[in-house]
Amino acid sequence: MLDIKILRTEPDKIREALKKRNNDLDITPAIEMDAQRREILAEVEQMKAKQNEITKQIPKMKKAGENTDQIFAEMKELSGEIKELDSKVSKIDEDLRMFMLKIPNIPNAKCPIGKDDTENRELRKWSTPREFDFEAKAHWDIGTDLDILDFDRGAKISGTRFTVYKGQGARLERSVIQYFLNTHTEQSGYTEIFPPYMVNRASMTGTGQLPKFEEDAFKVANNGYFLIPTAEVPVTNLHRDEILDGTKLPIKYCAYSACFRAEAGSAGRDTRGLIRQHQFNKVELVKFARPENSYDELESLTNDAEKLLQGLKIPYRVVCLSTGDLGFSSACTYDIEVWMPSYGRYVEISSCSNFEDYQARRANIRFKDSPKDKAQFVHTLNGSGLAVGRTVAAILENYQNADGTVTVPDILVPYMGTDKIVKRV
Repeated sequence: MLDIKILRTEPDKIREALKKRNNDLDITPAIEMDAQRREILAEVEQMKAKQNEITKQIPKMKKAGENTDQIFAEMKELSGEIKELDSKVSKIDEDLRMFMLKIPNIPNAKCPIGKDDTENRELRKWSTPREFDFEAKAHWDIGTDLDILDFDRGAKISGTRFTVYKGQGARLERSVIQYFLNTHTEQSGYTEIFPPYMVNRASMTGTGQLPKFEEDAFKVANNGYFLIPTAEVPVTNLHRDEILDGTKLPIKYCAYSACFRAEAGSAGRDTRGLIRQHQFNKVELVKFARPENSYDELESLTNDAEKLLQGLKIPYRVVCLSTGDLGFSSACTYDIEVWMPSYGRYVEISSCSNFEDYQARRANIRFKDSPKDKAQFVHTLNGSGLAVGRTVAAILENYQNADGTVTVPDILVPYMGTDKIVKRV
């Protein structure tokens, strides 16, 4: 959520940000509500001052033996008017809050201005895509031929965009998760969290999924909970409504979770394989940082995610998202895109974002260095470290062999207990 002061004093800054995002939201109603609210509050203050003035007269009138019936009647009428205006302010406060929740974050100046992902800016590449001396297959065909991925039975027991992992496929998924978590906790200093997979509405609102993206969420009908779209939601909300010790920032968490997304509006996109599923596994990185250090923390968080692909020796690139491709709550995002031979292009495997104080305002997460300091909002950051299913897909495609087997990346051999995935007879 943006600071209301920006709406009040720099509305054109918000309008310009919306324009860069190709968002046609008209913020005029919010400006008018804020003005009306302040006008009513000023009126209420005047009435309360008058009320206090009259209250001081009553003891004097009683002492002088004067009749106070009229003044009490006036007080009662005044109290009723104040109560009515307070009720109006409460209604405006709620309407204004709901409107502010619909305004996306202001892009940081680091972001290239552009209409969509075609105008993202490439920052760097790592390694060179492999050249095959045989006809390379897509991961869905590799997984089916090796009998380690079962898309048909996944669809039978659940529906489209669900997959059953079998045998070495299941072990590969588990090995990737363990490799990610071990690297983040043992080498990069993250504290591991294992969060709930269901969260309440306040948590979804705190990180920006609600109210904007409710159609993309899976809601549990009988209790109002939501299945998490990413571990970002429960992990960020660990500190909702808290004041953190500023001397201990940054706080760094990593969390494995299953993720659930309705993928509303994505019909026809990446419908085959593991790239776009309703349920998938992911390891998430979350940071709480001081405002002055948050962009350094974004760089290090992105590097921590890159380190995993370097360990797997899979080519990738990093791009900075343009303003037109930027996520709703993000001020700046770096996408890490892994090379996928079947696509003939790089495919997103991680988004590393700095939300600045946008999520912290929604979730009321603040910090101070000492008890006497004024609390201020932290900056929150997160990124996939990494999407597990997409990593498995990238391994199958980049490490496939002409005989249909798949070589296990060296760094995963201790987890897999084998250096090659072959079809079990």
